[in-house]
Amino acid sequence: MMHYWQNYSSLGDPFWMMGTFFIPITIGLILIGALIALKGYALWYAARRNEKAWFVALLIVNTMGLLELAYLAFVVKKWSSPKTSDTTTVTPIKPEEK
Repeated sequence: MMHYWQNYSSLGDPFWMMGTFFIPITIGLILIGALIALKGYALWYAARRNEKAWFVALLIVNTMGLLELAYLAFVVKKWSSPKTSDTTTVTPIKPEEK
């Protein structure tokens, strides 16, 4: 007596899905890892800067990394270039009088 699951002729190769879903699952796992790391980084900065409202918003709201990127880029200014001025003044150190 044969069971229906023993007859693979109607399904073809039962392992066809391994090759089909390997790349999307791998990309998904990499994206999930990156989003978790980004959320942790943003939460760490919010806690370090003692910004309770940002911390709660970043913790509760899931925007697939958009809120975290906006916080780090615009509030913390983590990836902004430092503004340098061309006119720097140097004050000389006066020697101590004896």
